[in-house]
Amino acid sequence: MICVVGIGEDGLAGLSETAKAKIAAADVLVGGQRHHDLVPKFRGERLDWGQGVEATLELIAPKRDQQIVILASGDPLYYGVAKNVIDRFGAAQVQVFPVPGAVSLTCAAMGWPQADVQVVTVHGRPLPSLMLYLVPGVRLVVLSQDGDTPAQVAQLLRDHGYGPSLIWVLEHLGGPKEDRLQGRAGRWAHPKCADLNTIAIDVIAGEDARPLSRLAGLPDDAFSHDGQMTKRATRAVTLSSLAPLPGELLWDFGAGAGSISIEWMRTHASCRAVAIERDQRRADRILHNAQVLGVPKLVVEVGENRTVAGRLCGSPDAIFIGGGIQAPGLVQAVWAKLKPGGRLVANAVTDASRDVLKTMNQTYGGELMTMTIESKLPITQILVRKEP
Repeated sequence: MICVVGIGEDGLAGLSETAKAKIAAADVLVGGQRHHDLVPKFRGERLDWGQGVEATLELIAPKRDQQIVILASGDPLYYGVAKNVIDRFGAAQVQVFPVPGAVSLTCAAMGWPQADVQVVTVHGRPLPSLMLYLVPGVRLVVLSQDGDTPAQVAQLLRDHGYGPSLIWVLEHLGGPKEDRLQGRAGRWAHPKCADLNTIAIDVIAGEDARPLSRLAGLPDDAFSHDGQMTKRATRAVTLSSLAPLPGELLWDFGAGAGSISIEWMRTHASCRAVAIERDQRRADRILHNAQVLGVPKLVVEVGENRTVAGRLCGSPDAIFIGGGIQAPGLVQAVWAKLKPGGRLVANAVTDASRDVLKTMNQTYGGELMTMTIESKLPITQILVRKEP
């Protein structure tokens, strides 16, 4: 049995008697240097994460006949290392002992009910992910990367019109060095904070802020584009046909400005997408749009639709073809890779591309409809669901 013990800034004093006993009986103690410093009298073998989490877990594997304790911060299953340990060794082989973590301690310090806050982590994740949660009136608890993060967060808020937002930086929560810094994003005066910190934000919009809904159909000018994009109303209908669910993966062919991929990912933080675009300038623009609109993990593949379809691995939950549907063999190639139960949606505005949709309808079935909502040219759309 591997024990993962959450430990706070108060060290052993904050642990249950059972957790203390597990540490005392351990043959191997694993943790970062800060965690090891909180258990100074341990006489067994110590391991740190210097080689990386996965490499260290491989070192642990042959020692499983010994008593192994892994030290982690707070609640090890809340953005913590316990997930990695369970993924590697299985839940039946792992016992977790949590203590109050950064989120619960921050909410307690602020007097904010946990159920009323939005938690965002930028620890090891792109800072622009925070953009997705900038909504006036929302209270954010941000899990920080290091002492530079608060100033970077304040800069991001200023840059996007949220300078009036109130920021609190809570350092070394739950320990003797606990401290608090506060101020407004627009006048943030603390370029460096303690590396161990959590950020609380009361989001307040300034006059130049532009709050954006997560519902499908963002304004066209929310995207940088050269005219090659799925326009607002058509995009809203297209997203409703694609019907994203948490954790699902989209392949977006002929992505243009990336609007479909980006709005797909904005529906839920766990949604993923790959945008395929043949023009490098447009691909660069897609990456820029993804950063600004809070989904920096969007993957962009540059190349012709058919070529990229051949090299993509895995099975997506949904596929959208917004351009280049006439490429020979494209429909057949992507249909073969679509996950059973998945959705294939394609739009057409020319007679030639409409003919492709009609052939798809005859071959795969599905729903074929025509929309005239944004231009004189009608838009034909097909939605096909693959049998499970």
